[in-house]
Amino acid sequence: MRYRRIVVKIGTSTLTQGTHCLQYPRIVEFARQIKHLQDQDYQIVLVSSGAIAAGREVLNFPALIKHVPAKQMLAAVGQPRLMAIYEQIFSMYGIKVGQVLLTRTDITNRKSYINARGTLEALLEQGIIPIVNENDTIATDEIGIGDNDSLSAMVATILEADLLLLLTDIEGLYDGDPNEAKSSLIREIRSREIPSVIWEAVRGSSSDLGTGGMLTKLQAAEVARRSGTTVVITDGSVENILLRIAGGETPGTWIFPVLDKLESRKRYLLACALKNCGVQIDKGALLALKKGGSLLPVGVTATRGAFQRGDAIYVFDPSGKPCAMGRCTYGSDEIDQIKGLHTDRIEQILGYIFSDEMIHHDDMILLLKGGEEDE
Repeated sequence: MRYRRIVVKIGTSTLTQGTHCLQYPRIVEFARQIKHLQDQDYQIVLVSSGAIAAGREVLNFPALIKHVPAKQMLAAVGQPRLMAIYEQIFSMYGIKVGQVLLTRTDITNRKSYINARGTLEALLEQGIIPIVNENDTIATDEIGIGDNDSLSAMVATILEADLLLLLTDIEGLYDGDPNEAKSSLIREIRSREIPSVIWEAVRGSSSDLGTGGMLTKLQAAEVARRSGTTVVITDGSVENILLRIAGGETPGTWIFPVLDKLESRKRYLLACALKNCGVQIDKGALLALKKGGSLLPVGVTATRGAFQRGDAIYVFDPSGKPCAMGRCTYGSDEIDQIKGLHTDRIEQILGYIFSDEMIHHDDMILLLKGGEEDE
């Protein structure tokens, strides 16, 4: 299987190689590999730690600091430095990068979620590598252990990534202490539930310089696999690790999805769709949906109920029966202004445009009569 859209999480320990400073040759190596993957039409998103380490380097802070405001100060100093390093090194290979700073709130808020996904998708469409980091300067409760492990899983979920690579400083997950000879590498996890013995084995593991241990990586993997993304936990120092995985090798620990992406999307929409809220469409729009198209404003005849941009809503056919459900890119007040109009009128009427589609086909599932899932 080819994993076309890949989220790569690079931890502080991978970037520093056990030192207190960022190791530029390591970043050069990642840039070289990513260029090869881009040339083969892979889409790569980086979730990069290292802002605090970069801040420590700039300010010559040799010791670990546990005080949250001090860590946020280091992140504020280090984040511009980290991005400057990425921009300089990646430009050597003709790669453009874009910075995306997120917090958990940006993901859980439906409007912010849509905006974040739109930004990431736009960067990828332009061949730009998004470099995502936790916004450590304001994330008071997220600066602790595992922030970017969790963030990488959220980014993989937002983008419906095929693969999430969690790069660390050991080979993968072990069934015991990796420093003990009796411990063995766990090659793969395919069971619906991650066995309790594995959870027990990773508790207490940590990284001295970064904030994420193996427990947080396993927690992140659990989130991503339930959204249809395959997860690999492996050693980021292995030569050509990205190219080897893209080429079909299977180093580290592979954690396979519980659900495929379509089933995951169905479950979300079925659970979250607002009852009796949505849009009614004409026959032309219904035919377009059945052919796999997106829902455009021109095919909408009316709204039902009140809903906001990002909500999961129903789509009703001309007779009033539910024929689909999906995540809307405009709220009911906005749709009332642009329904029945061609997409080139959206910006003229609203003064802005989020999307040409009211519901993109990737965010929609079709229903049979009576609201049953259309398999």
